[in-house]
Amino acid sequence: MSRGFHSRFREFLTASDDAIIGVLVQSVSSTGVQSHRSTQIRAWQNQLSILRTALSAVCDRNTQALDWTLLLEYELPRRQKRPDAVVLALDVIVVIEFKVGSGEYDAGSLWQVEDYCLNLRDFHLVSADRPIVPVLCATEAPLTSTIPRADFENDVFPVQLANRSNLAVVLIDAIERATSGGKPIDVDRWIGSAYQPTLTIVEAAERLYEGHTVREIRHRYASNLDATTTMLSKVIRDAEAMSQRVICFVTGIPGAGKTLTGLDVIHDSATRRRGGASGIFLSGNGPLVKVIREALVRSEQRAGLRRQDGVHRVSTFIQNVHQFLRYHRENPSAIPAERVVVFDEAQRAWDQPQMLKKQNVDSSEAAELLDVMARTRDWSVVIALVGGGQEIFLGEAGLEEWGRAIGARNAWTVVCSREALEGGASVAGHRLFESGLPVDIRFIEEPLAHLSVNMRSFRAVAVTDWVNALLDLNIPNALRAIAALSAFPLFVTRDLELARTWLRARCVTDDQQRSGLVATSEDQRLRAYGLERSSGFRREFPFEKWFLESSADVRSSHALEVAASEFECQGLELDWVGLCWGGDFTPTQNGEWEYRKYRGGGWQRMLGEGERAFAKNRYRVLLTRARRGMVIWIPVGSKTDPTLDPDRFDRMYLHLRASGVPDLREKQFA
Repeated sequence: MSRGFHSRFREFLTASDDAIIGVLVQSVSSTGVQSHRSTQIRAWQNQLSILRTALSAVCDRNTQALDWTLLLEYELPRRQKRPDAVVLALDVIVVIEFKVGSGEYDAGSLWQVEDYCLNLRDFHLVSADRPIVPVLCATEAPLTSTIPRADFENDVFPVQLANRSNLAVVLIDAIERATSGGKPIDVDRWIGSAYQPTLTIVEAAERLYEGHTVREIRHRYASNLDATTTMLSKVIRDAEAMSQRVICFVTGIPGAGKTLTGLDVIHDSATRRRGGASGIFLSGNGPLVKVIREALVRSEQRAGLRRQDGVHRVSTFIQNVHQFLRYHRENPSAIPAERVVVFDEAQRAWDQPQMLKKQNVDSSEAAELLDVMARTRDWSVVIALVGGGQEIFLGEAGLEEWGRAIGARNAWTVVCSREALEGGASVAGHRLFESGLPVDIRFIEEPLAHLSVNMRSFRAVAVTDWVNALLDLNIPNALRAIAALSAFPLFVTRDLELARTWLRARCVTDDQQRSGLVATSEDQRLRAYGLERSSGFRREFPFEKWFLESSADVRSSHALEVAASEFECQGLELDWVGLCWGGDFTPTQNGEWEYRKYRGGGWQRMLGEGERAFAKNRYRVLLTRARRGMVIWIPVGSKTDPTLDPDRFDRMYLHLRASGVPDLREKQFA
């Protein structure tokens, strides 16, 4: 990694331009750049002149600043990003981006310096929990430009505005306000800081399949998952040692890491001992299975394995639950090779009527899985990963169906937290046993079976509370929740092209980030805006390529042409999401939700409570797919088309605004 130039202020103020620029040229060339335009040299010369004047004034104000550190062209670890200048002052990190000759603070430049700071906070280990101040210095901008002021929170300040004349004032003010009196930054440790990623589910699956464990995947909330993984490994060891059949319910808010935990458990050494304790990851979510399988096959190919061999190996690791059960149904004497089964999104298991309709089986999916795993000799473990409010289709039975299946099979020991028993927020009020814990069931209460920290996103910790309040039409709660989302950009717009422009800008400087559109499966009239929602189209479209291909491929999510529905994106995530709101779920004039479905040539009202719950959950899924930020597009509608009623869309837009979401056009520095 290139470290650019760095020194204390006192050495910088006396060093020659030629010496510093020589270091910068050598540093940048070490990354593979073979030549440097004279314009870059001139830009560095201008920056050095402005910095000398500003830092000299800072030192005149505070002589201790002579021992503060300046870094130029420091490369952020593994991010291929180089802020123009970084100042390490006391416990504060200041990032300065210069726009030499510019007379305005344009949106792209504002985002560029903010993005540098967010990358430091989220990926630079030694910067974690430090105050970070972004400064944009447009050298010719007017002095009348104001400096945004805000109380320090979420580690990153608003972007501070400066020009060549007032940069010193901006730096002094920002550092004085930002310092918390914490331990000063160790410069050598900061420069050599490790990279700390928060992986997507796909990236995590690749790492786990390559032999890593969740303990080796460093991110802010690793300890959260580590403790739960350790607990589950112990459950497996104890079940084997005591010849027991155990079912463990792992609950958690959206993004808490349930899927990652499940992926890790089946690769934990405890599940491989003695040759028979292998594990399998099951999901009824076909798109998720397809995407993760394809990612792992590609990983195998990169390691030199033939594609067909990779497909064979990966298919033993992740399987579709419907196919797994069908095989054992058609082979009633077959004993599963796996002793440990992880069932992802277990609340979506089919109930008995849906199984009868789809599989001609007079049993719920939960009951059938328990019966299949009871065939193994002596012991077996089922780990059910349960989300709340994620049931999105008819026949998805919810948590209660598992309780009914267990109640009829008292050979199973139940391990879960109070969240699953008492119906907490993460399970949307559902309870494992509707009438209380049966007396003949062996039960172990385990607090670690609930994951309460959102680790899908390093920013979206409070998103779940806001989404719940929005869907409950509870504006006061929504406003309270959104106050904690300052580090999670969230906007609404009536202009789809503006939403696309904003999404593209988020990824233009970082090809490791992914953006995409998502939309409900129920609004076929989004076709009027170029978004095809038919089930036939979605079945045929290669969504594994949508999630995995680069921006050079028009089939990828980056193209912003195809929107994934709640079925294709559940369990997966994007960095930046554009949610396209449909006419199937909008507020009425009386302040209630109106539930509709598009059939034939027009809209029909949804009357059943179950169907309405699925409609609300569709949007719960869509609203919680973003890792870094989201823009919600509300169509304008058409007064001449009765299927595109503008009044309904207007009410939805106003509900979002009342719930604290700013309009993308009105945001000053959007």
